[in-house]
Amino acid sequence: MLKHLYYRDRGTFLQSLHPAAILSYLAALLLLPLFLTHPLYLVSILLAGLLAAFIAGAAAGWYAYLTVGLWPALLLLLLNPLLSSNGRTVLFLLPPLPFIGGRTITLEALCYGAVMGLRFLAIITAFALYNTQVHPDRVTGLLSRFAWKSALLVSLATRMIPTLTRELSAAREVQQLRGVDFGTGNLRQRLQKYGWLLELLLVSSLEGSLQTAEAMQARAFGSGPRSSYLRNPVRPRDYLCSCSAMAALLLSIYARVRGYADFTFYPQLGRLVDGASGWFFYSAVMLSILLPLIIGWGWQRWPYLRSKI
Repeated sequence: MLKHLYYRDRGTFLQSLHPAAILSYLAALLLLPLFLTHPLYLVSILLAGLLAAFIAGAAAGWYAYLTVGLWPALLLLLLNPLLSSNGRTVLFLLPPLPFIGGRTITLEALCYGAVMGLRFLAIITAFALYNTQVHPDRVTGLLSRFAWKSALLVSLATRMIPTLTRELSAAREVQQLRGVDFGTGNLRQRLQKYGWLLELLLVSSLEGSLQTAEAMQARAFGSGPRSSYLRNPVRPRDYLCSCSAMAALLLSIYARVRGYADFTFYPQLGRLVDGASGWFFYSAVMLSILLPLIIGWGWQRWPYLRSKI
């Protein structure tokens, strides 16, 4: 399951984008749920992120993140009606409970907790797409133009967790082939077995750090002007995705300022969409978010379109 949480080269449209373009698109998916509380927008952004995960072949990674984020979302759904009795639409009255006493469960508080859970899942989806679609070395390479020492440090740190995960899995398999059963024995015996794994992991990490230092010294790191072997060309699809992400952010900000993307929870639930202007801005924002996915769908199926963008 852990292998689905990290980047793997699948040759998808999102992975072929320039690092700045994919970061701008994922920033839009992250920022929109942060400053929008409208349930229709949040549901649509979450579905757009889910669609992006399926198109990019990262559904397994998204599911792994969902299993972690679903419990806090459910906790928000349950706790908000218990902690807040605001709202006019009373659903039922709870008997006196320890520490909190009797509570009035309202429809408005329940809906607000559900929307906050949707916001949390949408944010989790954006981070899941980042981990599965963005190569960490390409991001740090983008940042190395401004602070190459900090970029190197970040690159080494981000590579540490996947590397340690693979080494720990390999060490566990080797110990199991030698007859070590990690599921048997008392607590002390199990701790001793896992202590062997930690010892092997520590030795492997030290050897890996020495190899990294030798490789940097062999390449004369820091002795002169830096050179770059890989280039990240900017293509038309990068401009399209960046412009669509910027358009989604600007349109949503304008709609929020003008009140078209607002939703009233208290003291009573408001209308879902107010008038034709509300539907127009909602459609424009969602079209801007879905445009890279539509382009990516055609990019994967039509070689002519792939050659042009």
